[in-house]
Amino acid sequence: MSETRKLAAILVADVVGYSRLASTDEDRTLARLRALRSDLIDPTIAVHHGRVVKRTGDGAIVEFRSVVDALRCAIEIQNAMVERNAGVPEDRRIDFRIGIHLGDVIEEADGDLMGDGVNIAARLEGIAEPGAICLSEQAYWQVKARLDLQVSDLGHTQLKNIAEPVRVYSLQVGLPAQAKPATPVEGKSEEKPPRPALSDKPSIAVLPFANMSGDAEQEYFADGISEDIITALSKLSQLFVIARNSSFTFKGKNVHIGEIGNSLGVRYVLEGSVRKSGARVRITAQLVDATTGGHLWAERFDRKMTDIFAVQDDVTTQIVAALALNLSSGDRQSIAMEHTDNQEAYDCFLRGRELWYQTTKDARREVEALLRRAIELDPRFAPAYAFLGGSYVIDYANGWTDSPTQALEEAEKAARQAVELNERHPYALWALALVCLWLRRYEEAIRTAEKVTAFNPNFAEGHTARGLILHHVGRSEEALKCHERAAALEPFFPDTWLQFRAQALYQLGRYPEAVGVLKRRILRNPNTDASRALLAACYGQMGLIDEAREAWRELLRVNPGYSIEQRRKVLPYKNPADFERFVEGLRKAGLPEE
Repeated sequence: MSETRKLAAILVADVVGYSRLASTDEDRTLARLRALRSDLIDPTIAVHHGRVVKRTGDGAIVEFRSVVDALRCAIEIQNAMVERNAGVPEDRRIDFRIGIHLGDVIEEADGDLMGDGVNIAARLEGIAEPGAICLSEQAYWQVKARLDLQVSDLGHTQLKNIAEPVRVYSLQVGLPAQAKPATPVEGKSEEKPPRPALSDKPSIAVLPFANMSGDAEQEYFADGISEDIITALSKLSQLFVIARNSSFTFKGKNVHIGEIGNSLGVRYVLEGSVRKSGARVRITAQLVDATTGGHLWAERFDRKMTDIFAVQDDVTTQIVAALALNLSSGDRQSIAMEHTDNQEAYDCFLRGRELWYQTTKDARREVEALLRRAIELDPRFAPAYAFLGGSYVIDYANGWTDSPTQALEEAEKAARQAVELNERHPYALWALALVCLWLRRYEEAIRTAEKVTAFNPNFAEGHTARGLILHHVGRSEEALKCHERAAALEPFFPDTWLQFRAQALYQLGRYPEAVGVLKRRILRNPNTDASRALLAACYGQMGLIDEAREAWRELLRVNPGYSIEQRRKVLPYKNPADFERFVEGLRKAGLPEE
């Protein structure tokens, strides 16, 4: 049998929970699916020049001549399903998951398609949330410049039975894809960045400064300069500033500035280098427009090490001037660098903060020793207290201490001291807010979290902490908005944030959405027990008993000692009924409740 190899846009779709729907009322489900095919799906595929390659019972594999056609077809179908499901009980809704990929396929003589192009599209469909569309990076790059899309970058994801990780983008339905406006006439208006984080504010990412000292051990110093600038800029509500962890993903990589702007959703990028030699330091910095590649500002500073804070202040001031921001006297005061006259204290702080981001148990002891040493050398250096408090919070939350009570007490002590020295420090307020949550001081936790985001509007961890607190006091709708804001500031967010989002969705009864989020988290962190437990509860609430029990079996595989009673004692829910709703999902699936 002859075959032809070609490049094709492949769309794969299927019905969420089809087995459950069919087992409840097979005749009605089949009738509804046939009706959808005849009056919605097939006509929409035809309009967008698609060819149905294969029916898969409750789904289909469809070939399109372009990704634009495939995506427009997918969006039209998903939007139509939102309207058709309005007023239909959740357990009777038909929702689709859709995956789209542009790749190499083999077409056989009978028209069937095979190969990685089809396989990847099928795996993308499998990880899509109900009602959503997942695109591979190859597909996304075909449409991002031609359609106005609001997508979530899920990062590189290991898909089942696919050798290499695939970068995945997720698109939620709700609005039709519109053609991008034509490029404006030069001089009349500025072109917006390809994927703006907030269109009404200048958006910026600060890349890790290159270490030019000829000593690899000085990496912490170069990184520290960059992070101090990020911290200062993040305090300005007039800016949208990408968080440190996301901008630092480009460390050591030779990536075009335009691609960085696209990946992070920013218009401007600050890059630079640091050369430390004895008692002197040379810093170069340049602010680049990612949409044009043009330099807005560049300068070199040759100073004594004792002037390092003044240099950092100069850099942030120059950025503000280049972006023509109007700052109040309070703004100017808030972005001034926290400094210490003790260079050894600053060095210990930078080393400790660099290790602080290695969220492992082994790193904690060294982090805390370095930060305590910085405090000994300068008892009034607020940042050292702030990160020390944050380190103890991490110890407590992850169970990395033999004395949880003492860790929480040390966290509160350090955070309150930092706040006393600087009432606006983001990590001090962040640590204190979480301490208050774990201590069940809910009102103080909320007030402190509100201060974090008010004083530091671009502090992604602050928005996450606020969302976590609001969820535990029963305000999950507000919590979701906090998590969305955090994810915008931190495009390459940690996988734990997916768990926080899923918890809020579960509390709101949005179980299919929670399932999609939890599956993404399990893909990123295969050893998570918490996500598998919540996944089992979701399936229990949805009546998917077999799926719930399989999730529970996987939970016990990764953590045979998992205890619901221990979770009941530890998780700081203001209303115990909120935790019992989780237990209720397990009970419905016939799973252990204790």
